Amino acid sequence: MPEKPGVERTTAAVEGDVVVFLIGMRINHFWAVHRWFPVFCAMPMMLRELGRDRSLGLLHHLLGTANPRTYFVVQYWETKEKLLAYAAASDRRHQPWWARINRYARKSRGHVGLWHETYVVPAGSYETIYGDMPPFGLGKAYGTRSLADGVQARDRLAV
Repeated sequence: MPEKPGVERTTAAVEGDVVVFLIGMRINHFWAVHRWFPVFCAMPMMLRELGRDRSLGLLHHLLGTANPRTYFVVQYWETKEKLLAYAAASDRRHQPWWARINRYARKSRGHVGLWHETYVVPAGSYETIYGDMPPFGLGKAYGTRSLADGVQARDRLAV
């Protein structure tokens, strides 16, 4: 059931640094389904694992597409340490899948592109505002609080 929009202006209730991880793939050759489909299926399995065990550190994620070829996930993490620990954990889905995906990539040069970006955003270097909508992005990851009247973006960005 879709969340109902709020009726006030809110901001994300974040204290401290924010860790944002972007990861995605680009299908270079649609006809090579056997090359890109296993890569496409890997992320939902990892997201389910992370969703089942909140102690691993994933707070929230958003799925997106830039065009019919490019798919990505925006992830919000508690800390960079938890993100790196999950990536390196041999008893979790990421490490074995990353090894498998690297084997696919070596065999199928040019069929599927992979990318990721990690951002650690210091406190005072991000700003959010949500008007008449349910929590989204950082607000979904950290919860929201009412936005005080008269407080400007420059005030929320102040350290």
